[in-house]
Amino acid sequence: MSAPCATAPWTPERAIAAGRDLEGASAGEIAAWAVSEFGTRLAVASSMQDAVLAHVVGQEMPGIDVLFLDTGYHFAETLATRDEVARRLPVTVVSVQPSRTVAEQDAEHGARLHDRDPDTCCFLRKVDPLARALDGYSAWASGTRRADSPARAMTPVVGWDRRHDVVKVNPLAEWTDADVAAYQDRHRLPRNPLVDAGYLSVGCAPCTRAVAPGEGPRAGRWAGTGKTECGIHA
Repeated sequence: MSAPCATAPWTPERAIAAGRDLEGASAGEIAAWAVSEFGTRLAVASSMQDAVLAHVVGQEMPGIDVLFLDTGYHFAETLATRDEVARRLPVTVVSVQPSRTVAEQDAEHGARLHDRDPDTCCFLRKVDPLARALDGYSAWASGTRRADSPARAMTPVVGWDRRHDVVKVNPLAEWTDADVAAYQDRHRLPRNPLVDAGYLSVGCAPCTRAVAPGEGPRAGRWAGTGKTECGIHA
C-alpha cells in the first residue's frame, strides 16, 4: 500500500478547492487522487448495501481499510454481504463496534431506544463509533450520492467533514442509480439481497422497511418519524 504524500496540512478551504477541481472527474480518478494524497490514512466506510465503493477504491489501493459499523441491529443479509466482501474483494473489512452492546444499551436507556429516540440510538451505535474509528485517518470515502435524496443533492466529490475534522471523499457523488447497477453488473460484485426485495437503502433492521412504488430510495429509513439521516453525514 502506498504511503501518504508529504503535503501541506489539509484545511476546509483546501478540501473545498479540491472538490471544485475534481468535479466532473470519474469515480476512479477521484479514488486515485484520494489514494495519492492520503495513502494508508484513507479509509472507506460501507453500509454493505453493495460493494461498489469498496471495489472502486480497492482497485486503486488493494488492502484498504473498509469500515463497517456493526450496530448490533443489522439484517442477517447485511452481515452475510460484509463477509462476502471480505472474502472476495482486495480490501480489509474492519467491523467497528459501539462502546456498549445492545443489552448494555437497553440496561442504561431502556429497550427499543430506536423506537423512542432514534437520534440518540444512531449516535450511540453509528455516529460515535465512526468518530472513534476515524481517529488516525486523515480522510474517509463515503458512498453518498446526489441521487439519494434532496438533502444530498449538493454533495461535493471532495469536501470537509466538520464533525471529524478530516477530508471526506465522495467518489460516487455524481452517479445515478443506473450507474451503480451497471458497475455492479459489470464487475459481478456482491450485493445485499435485500435490495432486490425493495430495500433501496439498507440500514438497521428495526428502522428499515422496503420502499413502496413511487417512493424515494430512502423512504424506507425511519419511516413515519421525519428522520432522514443517521448523523454520520452531517
